[in-house]
Amino acid sequence: MITFAISIILLIIGYFTYGKFVERIFGVKPDRPTPAYSEQDGVDYVPMGTKRNSLIQLLNIAGVGPIFGPIMGALYGPVAFLWIVLGAIFAGAVHDYLTGMISIRNKGAHLPELAGKFLGKAMKHIVNAFSVLLLLLVGTVFVSAPASLIDNITPGWVTLGMIVAAIFVYYIIATMLPIDKVIGRVYPILGALLLISALGIGGSLIVTGAPIPELTLTNMHPEGLMIFPLLFLTISCGALSGFHATQSPIISRTTMREKNGRSIFYGMMITEAIIAMIWAAAAMSLFHGTDLSALLAAGGPGAVVTEISITMLGAIGGTLAIIGVIVLPITSGDTAFRSARMIIADYFKIGQKKVMNRFYIAIPMFAISMYLTTINFDILWRYFSWANQSTAMIALWVGAMYLILARKLHWIASIPAAFMTMVTFTYIANAQIGFGLSIEVSYMVAAAGTAVVITLFTMAAKKRLGMNIEIDEPAEEKRAVA
Repeated sequence: MITFAISIILLIIGYFTYGKFVERIFGVKPDRPTPAYSEQDGVDYVPMGTKRNSLIQLLNIAGVGPIFGPIMGALYGPVAFLWIVLGAIFAGAVHDYLTGMISIRNKGAHLPELAGKFLGKAMKHIVNAFSVLLLLLVGTVFVSAPASLIDNITPGWVTLGMIVAAIFVYYIIATMLPIDKVIGRVYPILGALLLISALGIGGSLIVTGAPIPELTLTNMHPEGLMIFPLLFLTISCGALSGFHATQSPIISRTTMREKNGRSIFYGMMITEAIIAMIWAAAAMSLFHGTDLSALLAAGGPGAVVTEISITMLGAIGGTLAIIGVIVLPITSGDTAFRSARMIIADYFKIGQKKVMNRFYIAIPMFAISMYLTTINFDILWRYFSWANQSTAMIALWVGAMYLILARKLHWIASIPAAFMTMVTFTYIANAQIGFGLSIEVSYMVAAAGTAVVITLFTMAAKKRLGMNIEIDEPAEEKRAVA
C-alpha cells in the first residue's frame, strides 16, 4: 500500500513541478490567438472552455489503455508502478503537452503535418500512412473491446453483432457531426462517470486495506516474459502512448488560450496515469501471478475488469464501474476515427465544412474497420502496441526538433525519444510479428539502429538550424475571450 500511495503522490507532484518546468521551457504566450479563433469553422475549430476540453481530452486519450494495459502489466509485479509513474511524468505527459502545444502554434496541425515540417517532407508521407493505420487499428480495437464488455452485462437476446453494429452507428454520427454537437456535450458527463468509477475502485483499495505488493524490481511474470522491451509496450496509454499524438491536435483546435495547455494536455495524462495505477494495483492485490494469468487466458482483460469491479464494489457499484470502463474505449474510438478523417482531409486538402466531404472520407474508413473486426483481437493488439509506441517515438522526436529550432532545452523530449527508439527497435527485431531474432541480437540491432537515428537527427538539426525555419505559423490577431 505504501508504494501505491507514494506513486499517486509523485504523479500529483509531477504535474505541479515538472509540468510547470516543461511549460516554462516551451514558453506560452497568453495573448497569442489560438486556432479555435483564427481558424474557426464551426466543425472542428470551435472554442470551448478548459474544463470541457480537459474531460474531452481525458476520454480521447484513455481508451482501454489505462485499464487493459496495466492489468496485463500487473503480471510483471510492482515494477509496473515504476514505468507508470516515471513514464507518465517524464515521457507521456511531455509527449502530450508538446504535441498539443506545437499543434496550437501551427493552426491545429496533426502529427503528419508537424513531422513533415520538422523532420522533413518524406516523414510527412510516412507518418501520414502510419497514423491512419494506427487510428484504424485503434478504432477497431475500441469496437471489439467495449462490445465484449457490454456483452457480459446484457440479456441473452442481445447478440455481440448487434452491439458492434450499434457502436459503429454511434461512431459514424460522432465522426461526422461538429465537435460541439455530440462530443462536446456528452463527454463531460461521461468523463465524470469515468472518474467516479476509478475513484470507487481506488477508494475501495484503501478502505479495505487491499494487499497491494510493495516495490520490487523482480520480474514476477509467470511466463518469464522480459520486462524490456515488453512492459513498455504492454502499458502504453497509462504511461506513454503515441495514440495521444493523434488526439491532442483535436483539442488544440478547440483550446481558447495557450495557458490552458498544461492542465489540458500534461494534466490529463497525469490523470490517466492515476487511473492506470488504480487498475494495476487492483489486479495485483486481488490476483496473484498465475491466478491473474489464468483469468486473462480464459476471458481476457475484460473478464478481469468485471471480476475486480463486482468483487470490490458489489453488484450495483460494480456494474456502474464496468459502465465507466466501457465509456473509455467508445469515447476514444469515435475520436480515433474523427482524427483519421481530419488527417486524411489535411493531407489531401479537402475542406470539412461540407458534410458530404466528411462523408466521402469517413465511409471507406468504417468499411475497412468493419473488416478488421473479423481478425483475432490478440493479433490486432500486438500490432497496435508496436505501432502505438512507434508513433510516440516519432512524436517525441518532432517535439525535440521543435525545441532545438526554438533554441530551447530539447532534452525533455530527446531523452525519452531515444529511449523509446531503443524499445520499439528491440521489440520489432525480437517479436514473432517482426524479425524473430534472438533477444541478444535484437539488443545489438536496436542499439545500432538507435545510434543511427540519433546521428541522423543531430545532422538534420544542425542543417535546419542554419535554415532559420519559422517554427510557428502566424496567427490572426483575434484576442481569445474567456
